[in-house]
Amino acid sequence: MRVLFTTQAGAGHWRPLAPLAKALETAGHEIAFATTPVACAALTAYGFPCFPVGADDWLVKGQSRAEGTPVEPVQAATVWVEVFVKVRATATLSDVLTVCRGWQPDLLVHELTEFAGCVAAERLGLPHATFQVGAWHPDLHRLVAPALNRLRAGVDLPPDPELAMLYRHLLLTPVPPSFQFPDRPLPATAQAIRYVPFDHEPGDDERAPTWVDDLPPRPTVYATLGTAYNRTPGIFAAILDALGDEPLNLVVAVGPHQDPADFGTQPAHIRVERYVPQSVVFPRCDLAIMHGGFGSVLTALGHGLPMVLLPIAADQPDNARRCAELGVAEVVSAIAPTPKAIRAAARAVLREANCRWNAMRLQDEIQVLPGLEHAVRMLELLAAGKRLDVPTL
Repeated sequence: MRVLFTTQAGAGHWRPLAPLAKALETAGHEIAFATTPVACAALTAYGFPCFPVGADDWLVKGQSRAEGTPVEPVQAATVWVEVFVKVRATATLSDVLTVCRGWQPDLLVHELTEFAGCVAAERLGLPHATFQVGAWHPDLHRLVAPALNRLRAGVDLPPDPELAMLYRHLLLTPVPPSFQFPDRPLPATAQAIRYVPFDHEPGDDERAPTWVDDLPPRPTVYATLGTAYNRTPGIFAAILDALGDEPLNLVVAVGPHQDPADFGTQPAHIRVERYVPQSVVFPRCDLAIMHGGFGSVLTALGHGLPMVLLPIAADQPDNARRCAELGVAEVVSAIAPTPKAIRAAARAVLREANCRWNAMRLQDEIQVLPGLEHAVRMLELLAAGKRLDVPTL
């Protein structure tokens, strides 16, 4: 079968889809992505076929947010309406329809925040599945419903006031059930699967750098602000100041657009790099200091790793709150964070055995979830028009 993936341009949106795309290819199916030209260039570097749809001009606004100060949750919610629907879905729907009519996929998979794909699938009568790439937040449906229904009307689809189309057939959620918010019920079509990180660089061998194995035998802390918010002012400097005199190893990944040398000369126990894949360094770590991005949090939990979280924007406040509720993280405000606050949180997590135990409990829960082969089988059944037996989560 042919499967088309539609996604927002940010790496945090398409990276969670990549392992499933590879699993489908391994099973003998043909896959392709449809996203903006910049994201297509990133995906083709990994060998994924990709159709460019829409334009990249809206990314300028997104980048200005990424380089700015943390935003309030209400502002983050409006991104769903103003950016994901009114800008992105409106600009790409015609292109996605053209791709579908030309390439003729048997099935479409769209990530949680990409809406043109499901509207196109509904218009063409294609089965479609949703892949969760951020915190589950059904209250946002009431915000996007008017704009999405206008989009539906533009392609002669009837109103869908409850937005049943979003999860009509299948929602693949790579989240352990106990991590989901108890007051945010999942749709009946939700199927939990094991999260698989995709964080290596094109062409690398997915092995840890030799220096990782040579780190001294003491607690190791990894710090990152992910792919979209790593230029948020002041946070890396505060982390370096906070842990500069602590008896531990500190690895800081500042992102591809910053020169590690700009952070000055560091003590021997601190290493500042542009990028170190979490999946290769986390097995060596005792603590992760992060922004609370969806993929980073799930990767840390997959390694039983407790966290200190400084949520900046998007779904990060939600993820951080849930981590705190489950006892796997300390949360520090990302608005003018002080070295003292970060140091106190890091010491508390490293000292408190319950944080590690709680993270390891979630690790155990993740490891027993169905793997990607199960997701592939469900997509095969969906494309064939067969009934899906989805257990209640």
